Order: sequence, then structure tokens, then C-alpha cells
Amino acid sequence: MNTTSTRARAVTWNLFCGGLAPDGSAKRLARQTEILTRLRPDILALQECTGWNDQDQRRLLDLANTLGMVPVAMERSHVGDGRNFTALLHRPDTFHLVGRRRLGEQVFHHALIRARLRPAGATDDTNDLFVFATHLAHTDGDTRLREARWLTDYGDDFPGSPSRAILLGDLNCCGTFDQDPGDWGRTPRNLHSRYRLVTDDGSFGGMDRRAVQVLLNSGWTDPQTTTKEPRDATVGYWWDNEQVPLRLDHILVRGLIPTSYRTHDTPGARSASDHLPVVLDFEVST
Repeated sequence: MNTTSTRARAVTWNLFCGGLAPDGSAKRLARQTEILTRLRPDILALQECTGWNDQDQRRLLDLANTLGMVPVAMERSHVGDGRNFTALLHRPDTFHLVGRRRLGEQVFHHALIRARLRPAGATDDTNDLFVFATHLAHTDGDTRLREARWLTDYGDDFPGSPSRAILLGDLNCCGTFDQDPGDWGRTPRNLHSRYRLVTDDGSFGGMDRRAVQVLLNSGWTDPQTTTKEPRDATVGYWWDNEQVPLRLDHILVRGLIPTSYRTHDTPGARSASDHLPVVLDFEVST
């Protein structure tokens, strides 16, 4: 049977308070929308869609209409004031939505969305893929590790799952391409427990990479290992007390061929959020 392939793009971005200022103005959201329009994702995961439940989710729907995309779901964070959301969208010209579900609702600090997408033009489920959008906890590595274990099943063959998958999100965790800071003094000590291993006596160890490492050890792939091009950090430029560049936002894959993987680091993106977008281009068989 002859197969064809097309190139698709996945993007993840933490919008920081939904792109809204404390007074409710949406100037940052407008800039974010312009950036996403230029990036033209086929799959889009968004974290910190704060306040997007207002006016019957109008901000989500306005963004989707502007981008030519369709929402898969927008799920409320389990912990917090009830105004923080994680969203997943897809471009219907590229993928058809054939299934969706929220996983681990009482486990995740924020949320985990799973969608089953089928390439447009496909006549069966042979080339389906699972897409996961998530936002792991910022508080500590133990919580992130518990959350990540909800995704390890999908790193390799698993009954009822397609053989291809993408995981997008603010994982609040470094991977193997980030070096331990040579001087932890650049990070305020009250933030060390977010990023470092904590021993039984409460003292600190090295960088806590366990949430990402358990995913990689379970079969998920960091596209940087395929492209051979380390990408830029996604944080470390916004807050005065967090000036260490780190890759906390990730797109991991299973069974897909990445062609490009990068952090979209521009002055415009830096002014729009405290995280930078991550962009993955990959081949899709149809």
C-alpha cells in the first residue's frame, strides 16, 4: 500500500496569566495571537489560560477562530482558585479529532488532556496519534514525578494506543540538555526546592530531572537527540530573581520523525510571556 506524508507543526506555550494584565487588559494576548498566527501550528497546547472561562470561553474561541483551529478541550487546574486552565487545539485541515479525554483529574496540579488525532485524508486508524497537553506542578520534583508516571505507559507499545504520540507542555523540569548551574547562588534559596533534589534531611542535591528522565527512560524521545541541535532556554529572562536560562517547556515524541525542534526566542515573544514558545516540525504519514 502506498503511503504519503506531509509536514505538520506542534507548538506549546505558557501564556502567563492568560495574556492578561492585572487590570484585565489583553495587550499581551494580542501579541501572543500575532505570534501564533505567524507560527501557524497544526497542534497547539497552551498553559496558564487564566480567566479564559469568562464570557463562555470567548478568549479561547476567539483565538481558535483567528488561527483557523478548533479547541479539543480546555481543562481547569485541580489546585488553585479555579481560574487557571490548560488548553489543546488542532487544525482541522491537517488532523481530525476522533477522541478526547481528561486523565488523572484528581492527581495533576493542573491538567492532562489526551486527544486522538487522525491525519486528514486517512481512511483508517493506521496513522492515528495520541496528543497529550499538560502543565506539571511548579512546587517540587516529587509531585512532577507522580504526574509524569501517568504518561509513561504511552512511551512504548500499550494496548489500545496508537504507535505514535506527542507530549506538549510546561513540564517545569529540565531534561538532559540542561547543565546543573555552576552557581546555585544565582537562584534564590527559597526557590531551590522547586528545581533541586531534596534529601531526607531537607538538604539540596543537584538538578531534579526525574519527571523528564522517567519519560525518556520509558520510550519517549527528546527531538534534540534526533535533530542534533540543542534548542534555546524557555525561561530565565522575565523575573529578576529567576535569571538562570532553563528549558522547562518541552515537546516529546514517540514514533514520529522530527525535522526541526526549536525555542521561538524573539524580542516579541520575550515581551509577551515569562515562557517562550516551543516549536516542533515533524512528518505525518497519511
